[in-house]
Amino acid sequence: MIQKSLNLVPASAEDFRRLAEKKLPRQFFDYIDGGSYQEKTAQANLDAFAAISLRQRVLRDVEHVNTACSLFGEDLQMPLILAPVRLAGCFARRGERQALKASSDHGIPFCLSTVGICSIEELAAQGGRPFWFQLYVIRDRNYARKLMQRAKRAGCKTLVFTVDLAVVGERYRDTRNGLNGGYGHWGAIKRAIDLVSHPGWLWDVPLRGKPLTFENLAEAVPGARSPTDFRHWVDQQFDPSVTWDDMAWIREQWDGQLVIKGILDAEDAEQAVQLGADGIVVSNHGGRQLDGASATLSSLPAIAEQVNKRCKILLDGGIRSGADMVKALSLGADACLIGRAWAFALAARGEQGVSALLAAMQQQMRVTMALTGCNSVQDINPDLCN
Repeated sequence: MIQKSLNLVPASAEDFRRLAEKKLPRQFFDYIDGGSYQEKTAQANLDAFAAISLRQRVLRDVEHVNTACSLFGEDLQMPLILAPVRLAGCFARRGERQALKASSDHGIPFCLSTVGICSIEELAAQGGRPFWFQLYVIRDRNYARKLMQRAKRAGCKTLVFTVDLAVVGERYRDTRNGLNGGYGHWGAIKRAIDLVSHPGWLWDVPLRGKPLTFENLAEAVPGARSPTDFRHWVDQQFDPSVTWDDMAWIREQWDGQLVIKGILDAEDAEQAVQLGADGIVVSNHGGRQLDGASATLSSLPAIAEQVNKRCKILLDGGIRSGADMVKALSLGADACLIGRAWAFALAARGEQGVSALLAAMQQQMRVTMALTGCNSVQDINPDLCN
């Protein structure tokens, strides 16, 4: 009975997760769903939101609740951004394009990953709301400069620079599924069986959605014909030698809004402010890097106190509903990012799935704001949380 209802009307992020689990090859579902090592931090992100209670307030005249806000000069219909997700074009046909269309229709930004399947130029040609671009710390500074220049030409005004990948966290699920390579011929056979056992996905994504390559990196890896070739290059390019001194180079190269993603410590937040960052993302990479790190929501208050409104604070990790968004804003965030939630919605039902998820989250936020006595995002304050 539950599964039948899910096939008709998914109502929550968890509903889309279950649909995606049925539709995706196991290797791609686990890639989205999993965290590093024992996945303690990934679960901690969710538990931190569950542990926060909201103050219910009554008789407050909440007839006209407005979720809109402004961020980096952009008008948003709600304080939410679709976070950069690697391999999104492997979850649904030209997945980044579908997600951008849904986010544009709902008046919020979409952030394209450096290692997305669709290129910067492909998304720019689609039109709609200008998107953000995410860049990793890579050794090839010349190519990093080229990527930033391409993003500028495409109309991107906000660069999200990810800094918590000095080394890549071990993700047991990816190892077991062979997604990160290894196991030789047997691993290739196992992955192939997994793919062909999902004919709906096979028809929609590899056959109608090709090429399945990291298009932003095509120039850097000439002759590569598969995501595995690009992934090998990307893994080699993560630069563990980068320091805050090197970050000044990024600030010099990018004259738009600069957002540093991967901040989980108040001292690092202060360094970002001193660097001249316009914003930071409080993030532990969704629990996919340092297992045992604190939940992002738990780290947020101390970071917000340290920053003291000198730059915008975005929160990523564990957000599954509009109520979670209200909690994050109450504890000091200016806006939130979601990654897994929109990836599952995309895998389940493409653009329509992402659109339905965003509509549901906005309605959940309206209801939560009304029942806590808030008419606007500006009304959300620390007194809402117990």
